Amino acid sequence: MFYRRTIIQLRSWADNPKHKPLVLRGARQVGKTTTVEYFSKDFDTFLHLNLERKADWIIFEENQSAEDVLTAIYLLKNKLRKQGRTLLFIDEIQNSPKAAALLRYFYEDIPDLYVIAAGSLLETIINRKIMFPVGRVEYLAMRPCSFSEFLGALSENQLRDSLLTVSLPAAIHSYAMKLFNEYALIGGMPEVVASYSEKRDWVALRKIYDTIITGYRDDTEKYSKNDTNLNILRHILMYGWRFAGQRIKFESFANSNYKSREMGEAFRTLEKAMLLELSYSTTVTDLPIIPDLKKSPKLLWLDTGIVNHVAGLQQELFGIQNISDAWRGKIAEHIIAQSLLSNNVSVLARRNFWVREAKNSQAEVDFVIQHGSNLIPVEVKSGDNSKLKSLHLFMEQSSGNIAVRFWNKALTKDIITLPSGKKYTLINIPFYYAECLEEVLEM
Repeated sequence: MFYRRTIIQLRSWADNPKHKPLVLRGARQVGKTTTVEYFSKDFDTFLHLNLERKADWIIFEENQSAEDVLTAIYLLKNKLRKQGRTLLFIDEIQNSPKAAALLRYFYEDIPDLYVIAAGSLLETIINRKIMFPVGRVEYLAMRPCSFSEFLGALSENQLRDSLLTVSLPAAIHSYAMKLFNEYALIGGMPEVVASYSEKRDWVALRKIYDTIITGYRDDTEKYSKNDTNLNILRHILMYGWRFAGQRIKFESFANSNYKSREMGEAFRTLEKAMLLELSYSTTVTDLPIIPDLKKSPKLLWLDTGIVNHVAGLQQELFGIQNISDAWRGKIAEHIIAQSLLSNNVSVLARRNFWVREAKNSQAEVDFVIQHGSNLIPVEVKSGDNSKLKSLHLFMEQSSGNIAVRFWNKALTKDIITLPSGKKYTLINIPFYYAECLEEVLEM
């Protein structure tokens, strides 16, 4: 296994003397189980339960108290209860509502026990079948690999460290861009990244993509509430990847006959599973961000590599010099969207974009992000500054004076003078620094 930055967050959680049981959320195949197993090396004892196994599941059905359950687990796993730190990992916890309810008693009755719960279908049933004890658990989101983790997997450790400190020498820019383009091509699913780091052959990754997608489609049997809902979920997972980075309408999505209400419900089910995000627009240019849920959302999938595979874009992207030239710029926008969220561990994190509220106006800025007390517009676009018309319109209305543009060139800064006479600073950031946007802005 290669190093995942989630380990930093897990260690921070464990160092807190008042730690609560941790619910690790994330889509299937993003590496939750593997990461927890790696993290378990920090402990004296590791107890791993998988509640898809009957012998593990029945412990929670036959025992009432947290102490009795813990004793039964030690016996089942043939381990001695000894001094030191113990990590209990309950995987596929969605199979046992009793296990979920018992988390509060682990917290109250055995506070020195470290408990992590996870489940590949957890997010779709979290409000339907099981209830986590409010105020007695913590949540942590896990996502596909970031570019820095991709570099670590490729043993580009010095490059990774320089990236994270925003200190890459100018002479390395072309090489860093080449590697980022590879990352944009294959994405960040851990099994895909691990295979690529070993063989450096993107063609050999096709079977892995197919296996991941088949797993998602098989899961729809468990996601769905009825046959209609099942068919809609299958339709989205079959054709929805081709709409990545685009604004969509639920009514008749992807040439279907399904109505807006039932299609929207299916999309929100997959959003709970963290397979995708419905990113909504805002018309404000200052905080707070107020999304307009009545307007068409932008469809963002969990991983750009899967999008490339399903949409048949890999051949177009292979060896490309500027990913902004591919698929009308949508792949560049999508991988930046993925990178902006890649190290965010909040389960509530969302991405928004800006539209101008005016008749016959097509003005749109790819993203808006909060930085301190400022709302900063973010464009993903190469070329000269005259092409950033939507960004200029945003800045005319904004009280802020900083904007961001991601491109394939080096890190630079321009002072832009608008027709009104207002000046603002445009920070031009190479694609590979996307996950470090906060650090760049702090500089």
